[in-house]
Amino acid sequence: MLKKITGFFLVVFVFCGSAGAQEVDSAWLFAYTKTQNEGRGGLHFAWSNDGQSWHAIGPEFGFVKSDYGRWGSQKRMIAPLLFPDAGGGWHCVWDLGNKNGPVAYTASADLVHWLTQSYYLNEQELKPALLQQVSAARKRQREVLILGMPETGNMVKVPWTVVDGLLKKEQLTRYRNQLWAETTREDAGRFASLKPLNVSIKPEPSRSKKISDMLVGAFFEDINYAADGGLYGELIQNRDFEYQPSDKEYRDQSWNHQKAWAVSGAGTMLTIDSTAPIHPNNKYYAVLRTGASGGALSNEGFDGIAVKAGERYDLSLFARSFSGKGGKLTVHLVSKEGAVLATTVVSGLVATWKKRSAVLTPMKTVADARLELATQPGATAGLDMVSLFPRKTFKGRKNGLREDLAQSIAGLHPRFIRFPGGCVAHGDGIENIYNWKNTVGPLEARKPQRNLWGYHQSMGLGYFEYFQFCEDIGAQPVPVVAAGVPCQNSGQHGHALGGQQCGIPLKDMDSYIQDVLDLVEWANGDVHTKWGKVRAAAGHPEPFHLKYIGVGNEDLISDVFAERFTMIYKAVKKKYPEITVIGTVGPFFEGTDYEQGWKLATQLGVPVVDEHYYVSPGWFIYNQDFYDKYDRRKSKVYLGEYAAHLPGRPNNLETALAEAIHLTTLERNGDVVQMASYAPLLAKEGHTQWSPDLIYFNNSTVKPTTGYYVQQLFGRHAGDVYIPATAKYSDSNEKVRNRVAWSLVQDTKSGDLILKLVNLLPVTVSVSTDLGGFRLAPQAQKTVLQGNPADRALVPAETTISLQELEKITTAPYSFTVVRIKQQ
Repeated sequence: MLKKITGFFLVVFVFCGSAGAQEVDSAWLFAYTKTQNEGRGGLHFAWSNDGQSWHAIGPEFGFVKSDYGRWGSQKRMIAPLLFPDAGGGWHCVWDLGNKNGPVAYTASADLVHWLTQSYYLNEQELKPALLQQVSAARKRQREVLILGMPETGNMVKVPWTVVDGLLKKEQLTRYRNQLWAETTREDAGRFASLKPLNVSIKPEPSRSKKISDMLVGAFFEDINYAADGGLYGELIQNRDFEYQPSDKEYRDQSWNHQKAWAVSGAGTMLTIDSTAPIHPNNKYYAVLRTGASGGALSNEGFDGIAVKAGERYDLSLFARSFSGKGGKLTVHLVSKEGAVLATTVVSGLVATWKKRSAVLTPMKTVADARLELATQPGATAGLDMVSLFPRKTFKGRKNGLREDLAQSIAGLHPRFIRFPGGCVAHGDGIENIYNWKNTVGPLEARKPQRNLWGYHQSMGLGYFEYFQFCEDIGAQPVPVVAAGVPCQNSGQHGHALGGQQCGIPLKDMDSYIQDVLDLVEWANGDVHTKWGKVRAAAGHPEPFHLKYIGVGNEDLISDVFAERFTMIYKAVKKKYPEITVIGTVGPFFEGTDYEQGWKLATQLGVPVVDEHYYVSPGWFIYNQDFYDKYDRRKSKVYLGEYAAHLPGRPNNLETALAEAIHLTTLERNGDVVQMASYAPLLAKEGHTQWSPDLIYFNNSTVKPTTGYYVQQLFGRHAGDVYIPATAKYSDSNEKVRNRVAWSLVQDTKSGDLILKLVNLLPVTVSVSTDLGGFRLAPQAQKTVLQGNPADRALVPAETTISLQELEKITTAPYSFTVVRIKQQ
């Protein structure tokens, strides 16, 4: 039979074979991991009536997986030992890789829901009582045949109810995964006989409720070369000669201080020095020794330097002469074919570092220029912070943002921007945690660092630039700081057990907490405060009016995390009670971190928690009641990262419409979901580490996706009041109804009503809306995004419709329609 459970149908299976058809009160349970994949599939169970004939559950369903290690292959569960305790609970201990090396421990009340994992350098660090049970469990290990393969594990006798609970968990998960895996590719068969659908909507203004006016925002993380080579306007790669092999963990021999630089000319040499640098945070600089016949140093930019004819480009650099006074540099912009596009001269070099500036105006538009710096024959010059910026940055800001990319973000009409990450914020190990203080002040004083995603952060795009951008587009800044722990997928950095299993030492937490408090002072303090003075010196004497700060990012909710998060949260709340702290509840919509994160947030009274999930379009289709069930008395929600993913396929109209369905549910639950932002935001072609993304780009072109326009339409047509309604459908099939979504909101500032309609069906849907209770203008604006599910580059079209047409709107198959109506 079928039973409706949390947005989907649960198939209740009736067992007709093996032990399920027998009246049994106990069975043997065998716990093991697959030796052939070193336990990457997690903890498996098999059951038996007699201890001889075994039935794998799943088969080989992972009831708990190891969280230790980096993404993917390093997360291993080897030789697990499962044993009960006197209170009816369960314990599990396993090796993490090397024999007699680190081990992991977790516990469960029912073998389905598991507590946070703990890690130890070796078994001897376990509590004595636990260690004794581990020894006993190891004696019960045996080898049995599971699915034709011999596997090693340990066997325990359990009540049949335990096995039954495991079977039901696997069956429910399998069924919902099958449901969520539905795609439009099966629509021709699934809806072969479906007729056009009719829906009638009757609004109930008397039940209207206030919803968040901060719902739709943007999340920026330096992934996919989103910052350097992307949003940040700098055109020179490795301008400070600070690239190091460690940026890429020594896997790329060409990634070093000379990356993107090359010399030309007989006898010309480039060396890197660190004696008497410009600033201690900028240790390295270039020494160019030119041959007797002259020579030059050139930079290739990020996949070339794109320049436009007639536009001005600001050159700046620090230079010194090792050949006496009077040295000079001749600077060229040169095309790929060697044609000189622009020239300027920087003269009067002296023996000490001095910043020089000039302007280059190319005669021709090219996508792949390079910058050349030529010295006099036989001369030696020191060079650092070699920079080239388009004069036309976003809003004309110095050290600003690439105009077209910044405008594409502004075009989303985000109410907030979260930055700098993401995993970048809490870094790859303690020493790689993002430090906002390293990103403010003069560029030559900022401290670059390795990017968690495998490249380099110059920190030219720093906290001042983030806050300035937010102010420029009218968005609230939402900086995110690490919760005293590094990324849950860190490498082996900073701790014997691995980066993600440690935290900032408690003796150093007061200093770290002060850094967080100083951030608030930097953003909001007046010019007489220590950090307000730093902000003012950068050109912004007025406060930035910071209201939100995120602490943590999809962390493991371990004891180490909880202790440090609590310390930070209480300190901010005490000194700055007006600041809303946003907590975190792990990387998924369920599981240990989600449960433990919510538990901690409830205990502390955290006002908002950050949820993340990347899921299939089917998840959005069948979980439209996800937030309907939330307890309104607990923390509010910031859905900080989400996206619809189709395995092996890029985002398209199908994923965009699934996200549109979800956004209508967020509007309906705008009293509990206060903020939401798609992720990732930007991706540079040829450097994409994560897909899909919202906006793709190269050096000269911005390519918004279809999903971008869904986000833009929700941003442009946001409301602050939700108007509930009842709906009637001409077809009662749940699969049909779940593919149609709607939302009616009001923007109280303008008085406009906004109706959003999503049709993820292969037939038209005619929607009749009873708007008799409103005094409406005779015309309305209608915007439609439609096409085939696989389409990737669709753009919405706007038309004007009459009030009569508004009464019944026919939406095209696979479409998103927004109607904005003024009230009289």
